[in-house]
Amino acid sequence: MDRLGYEGVLTPTGTWCEDAWLTSAALLAETERLKFLVAFRPGLVPPTLAAQQAATLQRFSEGRVLLNIVSGGDDVEQRRFGDWLSHDERYARTAEFLHIVTSLWREESLDFTGQHYRVADARVSAPPDPLPQIYFGGSSAAALPVAAQYVDVYLTWGEPPPDAAAKIERVRALAAERGRAVRFGIRLHTISRDTSAAAWAVADELVAGLSPEQIAKATALHAKSESEGQRRMTALHGGRTDRLEIYPNLWAGVGLVRGGAGTALVGSHEEVANLIYEYHSLGFDDFILSGYPHLEEAYWFAEGVLPILERKGVA
Repeated sequence: MDRLGYEGVLTPTGTWCEDAWLTSAALLAETERLKFLVAFRPGLVPPTLAAQQAATLQRFSEGRVLLNIVSGGDDVEQRRFGDWLSHDERYARTAEFLHIVTSLWREESLDFTGQHYRVADARVSAPPDPLPQIYFGGSSAAALPVAAQYVDVYLTWGEPPPDAAAKIERVRALAAERGRAVRFGIRLHTISRDTSAAAWAVADELVAGLSPEQIAKATALHAKSESEGQRRMTALHGGRTDRLEIYPNLWAGVGLVRGGAGTALVGSHEEVANLIYEYHSLGFDDFILSGYPHLEEAYWFAEGVLPILERKGVA
């Protein structure tokens, strides 16, 4: 990744992930240029400690740390970590968390009393330089004002371009009301090959072994999620396997069983590049991509799609 032309990597958070802070710290020592987007959840890390950790890692990495704030949409998983707040309460806590963290980076000390946090004379030894860019996703009415007020990059999962454009337009308007401007990013998988037929053959193979029972079970589970983003992902396929290309070269097959980001860009290198260019023209500047298997798809994309995007002037 450090040599393929990618700007950074996301280190995710959750039950099935390695700890993002520790993973990033270990990999920063093994890389030279790559940035690390560290995902973590407010409520599991006190805000003053998070501000201190981020500042420390930013200094050690010489400015290669970005932060991905994950409020949490799965009630079951949140309780697994000892978090019993409701969906909307979690976003209210995130707002207080970000207020404290960003204030500590800009002020000598902070006294704050809110609904979820109370700190006195909170401070960090030295602010991070540069300040880490803050990434954040959430599709609900409780999430969008948090994005508008506090974050640098608002993230969304890969919905069809018209739907994705409508969502970020709402965030853009809310940010403008607060005198702010927000950048936008999108989370997608990729299956890129020399020909369109070869790419779609890979997509078909990925879901060929799924049984109707597996799909039905996953769809029912995802449909009950508290996450508005997850509900929107599930609605794109509705548990059906006969209409998975929901927009030209945008495939919802990943979401049949995978929670979270459930769509993939599928096609020839040129087709995938064209769809990325379409998203970019709508206002998306950050693209967080993955694939199955991940390393191999990273090479396919870097060697096949990135040169086309460079020629288009968007990479």
